[in-house]
Amino acid sequence: PNLYDLPRPVLDARLADWGFSPQYRERVWTGLYRDGVTALGDVTGLRPDLQAVLQERARLGHLSTHHESFSSDDLTHKLLLRLHDGQTIETVLMRFKGRATVCVSTQAGCAMGCVFCATGQMGLSRHLTPGEVVGQVLHVTRILKARGETLRNIVLMGMGEPLHNYDNTMAAVDILVDPKGLALAPRFITLSTVGVVPGILRLADEARPVQLAVSLHGATDAERSALVPAGRRWPLNELMDACRYYVAKRKRRIFFEWTLIAGRNDTAEHAHPLGALLHGMDAHVNVIPLNPTVGYDGGPSVPDAVRAFQDVLTSYGVPSTVRQRRGIDIDAGCGQLKAAVERKPRRPLPVAS
Repeated sequence: PNLYDLPRPVLDARLADWGFSPQYRERVWTGLYRDGVTALGDVTGLRPDLQAVLQERARLGHLSTHHESFSSDDLTHKLLLRLHDGQTIETVLMRFKGRATVCVSTQAGCAMGCVFCATGQMGLSRHLTPGEVVGQVLHVTRILKARGETLRNIVLMGMGEPLHNYDNTMAAVDILVDPKGLALAPRFITLSTVGVVPGILRLADEARPVQLAVSLHGATDAERSALVPAGRRWPLNELMDACRYYVAKRKRRIFFEWTLIAGRNDTAEHAHPLGALLHGMDAHVNVIPLNPTVGYDGGPSVPDAVRAFQDVLTSYGVPSTVRQRRGIDIDAGCGQLKAAVERKPRRPLPVAS
């Protein structure tokens, strides 16, 4: 097994089956996540026979950098990481004053088909394992450590739909928040979904310690389904019932994501139905002008339209924030770097003489 795939209780049980005591099992976990070893032979304090068993029966599934790019302000670093089977996924490191955020992927590609999303345009290849999700965080943590910085925020908003890969995503979250490991604060982990209703209900019932953000983009079924095909599977009345259930059960605010597309969902006529839909709910709307993609002809809203949209929401008592667009100059939108890199023709190999 890839040891990064195993939450601590599972790793503990596996090593116990191999005949090793709790003190050595704790030492392995500490080596993986506190010490950040990059090879099993670097875990210190282990008996030689345990070292030998680990080398024979386990592995560390590190992700390799296939391509990377940096924004002109050096605050956004986008990585295209290669998995063991040759699939590639995107991870984005964003540095702000006093904090760093990583946007991680949960699938290679995506089955949800959102029309303005480069990942949605490429379809789903496969789910990521827990270790492949955790591996992105470890990769970025090493980059930050070399700069004397630490990671604070994780957003599960990269390639893929986290709730379509629920079990693996939640296993990864368990590893990330484990107090004896990376010990990342659950309140700084946000999961973004296009509105997979069964997953939202399960998150509420299992009291999962993450913030929830729902990508809405339309306040009527017709408008939303035109942008988010999953809206045909889970119409707004079902989605909003699930969101209200989540808020009531978890006693916490829910966030809604709204990509502003010029002339398509950014006018007062679009904002009024959204305000009415969310009025009285413990909700917050994150609006962000569209990151254009090659496969979609829409453009971002202009600043005046963004402000007018927010003013309408305010009149309904719905708070909103304009999310800062990052890395526009390096294809930082979800799926854009992968699409750009893999569109490029490969150089022919030299012919052997």
